[in-house]
Amino acid sequence: MIVREHNEGGLGQLPIKGRFLKIIFNIPMGNLASPPMWLLLIILLCTLLIIGCSGATHKDRKEYIVYMGDLPKGQVSSSSLHANLLQEVTGSSMDRVVSVFPNGKKELFTTRSWDFINFPMESNRTTIESDIIVGMLDTGIWPESDSFSDEGFGPPPSKWKGSCQSSSNFTCNKDYEGHGTHTASTVVGNVVSGVSLLGLGTGTARGGTPSARIAVYKICWGDGCSDADILAAFDDAIADGVYIISLSVGGFSALDYFEDSIAIGAFHSMKNGVLTSNAGGNSGPVHASIVNFSPWSLSVAASVIDRKFVTLLQLGNNQTYEGELPLNTFEMNGMVPLIHGGDAPNTSAGSDAEYARYCYEGSLNKSLVSGKIVLCDQLSDLGVGAMSAGALGTVMPNDVYTDVSFVFPLPISVLDSNSTSKVHEYINSTSTPTANIQKTSEAKNELAPYVVWFSSRGPNPITTDILSPDIAPGVNILAAWTEAYSLTGVPGDDRVVLYNIISGTSMACPHASGAAAYVKSFNPTWSPAAIKSALMTTATPMSPETNTDLEFAYGAGQLNPLRAANPGLVYDAEEADYIKFLCGQGYNSTKLYLVTGENITCSATTNGTVWDLNYPSFAVSTKNGTEVTRAFTRTVTNVGSPTSTYKANVAGPLKLSIKVEPGVLPFKSLGETKTFTVAVGVGGLSKFVTSGSLVWDDGVYKVRSPIVAYVYGSDA
Repeated sequence: MIVREHNEGGLGQLPIKGRFLKIIFNIPMGNLASPPMWLLLIILLCTLLIIGCSGATHKDRKEYIVYMGDLPKGQVSSSSLHANLLQEVTGSSMDRVVSVFPNGKKELFTTRSWDFINFPMESNRTTIESDIIVGMLDTGIWPESDSFSDEGFGPPPSKWKGSCQSSSNFTCNKDYEGHGTHTASTVVGNVVSGVSLLGLGTGTARGGTPSARIAVYKICWGDGCSDADILAAFDDAIADGVYIISLSVGGFSALDYFEDSIAIGAFHSMKNGVLTSNAGGNSGPVHASIVNFSPWSLSVAASVIDRKFVTLLQLGNNQTYEGELPLNTFEMNGMVPLIHGGDAPNTSAGSDAEYARYCYEGSLNKSLVSGKIVLCDQLSDLGVGAMSAGALGTVMPNDVYTDVSFVFPLPISVLDSNSTSKVHEYINSTSTPTANIQKTSEAKNELAPYVVWFSSRGPNPITTDILSPDIAPGVNILAAWTEAYSLTGVPGDDRVVLYNIISGTSMACPHASGAAAYVKSFNPTWSPAAIKSALMTTATPMSPETNTDLEFAYGAGQLNPLRAANPGLVYDAEEADYIKFLCGQGYNSTKLYLVTGENITCSATTNGTVWDLNYPSFAVSTKNGTEVTRAFTRTVTNVGSPTSTYKANVAGPLKLSIKVEPGVLPFKSLGETKTFTVAVGVGGLSKFVTSGSLVWDDGVYKVRSPIVAYVYGSDA
């Protein structure tokens, strides 16, 4: 394990006297003429470029990031650079500014899974895996976990240029939340047998690449994950020499590529040969709710694995009801008295039956509730209201949250509203109602894999003809946890665990990151685009019956790391390809110069359409009832057999006409490239999305790309 020192607000400060203006720079150390990346952050307190605000209170101040792109080419004096930039920002010139956006906060998107995607520990591995460094941008890490033991590891790889911090003197990056520890162990955690969440999910925990190294950058604190810290961490990670960056955080809504700190950081990491893997978001199933979707990064959704957790409620009349939401680690001995919250109002505090039935904190009469199970008419506050009144357990309704489980501070049964109504009927049918909430057990999810409801959906909200997202498991994942606080953090809950089960695209992202690290270990010279292509074109197609949003839910399909390490063909791309794409998207030469540090001329000949970006999938947007034909140009590189002939196989519904020219691609050597075109004709679509596929097949390799057509702006 490698731990990189990264402090909150750890950017150099340059105060301005006389005006209440504070500017924060992030300039890499060393030779300014050739850093791996230059992300200049200028944070203005008060409103941007307003200087007469010395009387403003701290809470009235606002921070902005002025993104000024890449470092200008040639030797640059840091002192003169600072002076010039100060003059530009405090004056009227904005010529060198790419974008200005608030220094906002992003949120966290919160092992059996590796086996489920056919990636067992016994998979073929290379010695290079130990040289792969994955940069984790998250809440920090709990280094004492067995998942991060460095026993048997040698010194850091030669590419590592950062500093290391031992666990004996480890403070700033300590994980007091658990999220970063969980994601890091999912990517590169050691093989640790016999682990569980207090008896749930018992088995062997491991990361996708347990021999790889991690560099940890703490970007998230108690109040969220600031854009300034995210950009600073990208800068540090690239300079330190990481191969993959894993980022399980995101914003609350879609932003333009160069107004989003994650897209900006991912662009600069791509320039330096580093792939960024990021969580798509937890705002599903709304269409176009995905928040991390830049084409130069890997965007990950969340799907269920074939394990689920169920909790049984047994009533005194021998009726039993099953729910999936709680992860109940408690053992309840015998039958316990059962009461409805509405029958136990805390009248001395002004509560009545109508209020008490929801079991809000302080609403229940302790003398009537203590030692009993309380039926509540609303799923709220982790059961704290019932717990604080002395209840032994609680029963709550839920018709929203499915296919996901959470921990609670007391025994709890969460049932659909029809079942809780029957529990209420039982209470009213007897003078001595009783119940028992059993400990959660495991069950088989026969329908897996499918994308969970909360996983953010495509299409790409900024570039409509690029398919988003990709896919990986991310539901009910067991991984390492922090010991810094109790399992739920609720007063009275003293359970401290070594491993926890949580869900989210945050958990999906490190699966994709681990798979990317695995592919990189076999192909160390591959570009970020080639690794992304390999993961997408070898993915396992998912069922449209259980995924009605089709590719806007699961992207290219379920990850298959073993196949991805040797995909046959890759769709490669580099910075120049993305620059052409950005020209075609309307970014002007001035802004592109600031982003890249190079003189870029956008013209009719250099403007690249979105359909010509060498992307491993195809997407066509259309208005309802209209017909459209799009022509895509793609180039594939042979990385499979030196001599091979690939034939195009297309499939799709009647509303989708797919023609490939040429239909045969002969290769005579590794590294050889071939270019082809795909013409996609879309008939008048009456439903939101339809899809087909293109598979290049040489008899050994099958290189599959989804082809999606959809009604843009549809609420279908």
